Formats: sequence, structure tokens, C-alpha cells
Amino acid sequence: MTEPEPLFELGATETETLGFAEMAGMPLIELMAPDWAGALAAVEGELRSVLSFLAGEVAAGHAVLPTPSNVFRAFRQPLADVRVLIVGQDPYPTPGHAVGLAFSVDGRTRPIPRSLANIYKELESDLGLPARVHGDLGAWAGQGVLLLNRVLSVRGGAAGSHRGKGWESITTAAVTAVLARRTADGGRLPLVAVLWGKDAEGVRPLLGDTPVVASVHPSPLSASRGFFGSRPFSRANELLQEQGDGGVDWELPVL
Repeated sequence: MTEPEPLFELGATETETLGFAEMAGMPLIELMAPDWAGALAAVEGELRSVLSFLAGEVAAGHAVLPTPSNVFRAFRQPLADVRVLIVGQDPYPTPGHAVGLAFSVDGRTRPIPRSLANIYKELESDLGLPARVHGDLGAWAGQGVLLLNRVLSVRGGAAGSHRGKGWESITTAAVTAVLARRTADGGRLPLVAVLWGKDAEGVRPLLGDTPVVASVHPSPLSASRGFFGSRPFSRANELLQEQGDGGVDWELPVL
């Protein structure tokens, strides 16, 4: 039987056909990749509860970021393809910035957020790759880099406003699902976790012996205290190669 197509195309940012209330009643397989839908079935109740909360936020007149079409964008790429897990905090609270992938923004956004600008500075320092004027990290996601925020939504203009509303149990389940994957003969698939900041460090107890590259957050408030010089991109590739994986091409396309 053919699997249903996901409701939204990856990266859709324009007209919304459905809101959070409608999404709360839809099968998970219409909201995300089929293997992610299966992996997150155990927290389906929590997921629907959060969607209902978001619908209530909208009904009360609050802007919720990202848009409904992008709130599950991190789960649109197959779970089976994940090889690097990058954990963020919560979406950018500036209207128009959040696109459902941690640290990423729409390619038309100018200027890019300062945290992302610092990521680009470290990318250039680490691998000699030129910084881009755009902030679209979709090319990384397409190579199996899971850009996962701990909290997948935020009230516009209010950073951290959706913490403690249920997302944490869902993203914990997502990280657990990534770690639980196995090859046909029972072996583990190549994986490296990149943890930036305190929120990301919160998933470390889940990671077991998964190789980890950790530092402070790339925020302007902390980047100079250990993010710069941490070489996360080359170190992640070295750790992937030790597991028989060819590594990620971290160079972003020119848009």
C-alpha cells in the first residue's frame, strides 16, 4: 500500500492551508516522514496536546512561530537518514525567522540572526568555507543533519515562551528514536551529536556512548567563551569517518 504523502512540502513558508487546530486531528503520517510517524507514535497524545495548545495561542491573538507548515519540518527528512544530530534551544522569536530547522532561517531573510552568523564564522575558521549571506541550512538537513530544537515553537517576540508546554517529551522521544536505529544485522548506524549550549546539554544523558561534540551556544553572549575554536564541523566528520561514514559536505549552496 502506498504511504500517504506528507501534508506540507519541506520548507513551505507561504499560504497556510491548515492551522494547528486542524493538524491536531490529523494522522501523524500526514505531518511527517513515515518512519518518524512510527517512531513518535508513543508520544502522539503529547504531540496532539501541544498542537491544541498552539491553536489556543493563535485563538488568543498571539503569533506562533514557525508557521503550521513548518513546525514539524525537522521530521520531514527520513529518520533512517540521520547521521548528525544538532540540538538547539527554541525557534527564533523574530517574526519571519523561524522555519522549523534549528538555527536556520528562510533564504530571503536579511540580516541573518547573530547566532547563525557566528556559526558561519566558525565554519569558515574550521573548514575554510565561505560564509553565505543567506541563512538557509536546508542543504544540511538534506544530508541527514537533524537540526532539532528542544522546543519546536515560540510566541512571536517572546523567547522561551513555549518551554514546559510538552515539546520536551516529544523531542526527547525523537532523540531516543535516532539512537535506537539499527542496521539489518543489528548494528548501529553512524551518528554524531553536536550540542551547543545548556538546553542541548540536557539531552546528553540520553546519548550513551554516542560520540559528542559539545560547546557553549553560538549566541553573541557566549560564543567567545568556547564556541569559537571548537571546530564542530571537522570534528563531526572525523567521528563519522571513524564509523565508516563519508562525512557531511558542510558547504552551503549560493542562493
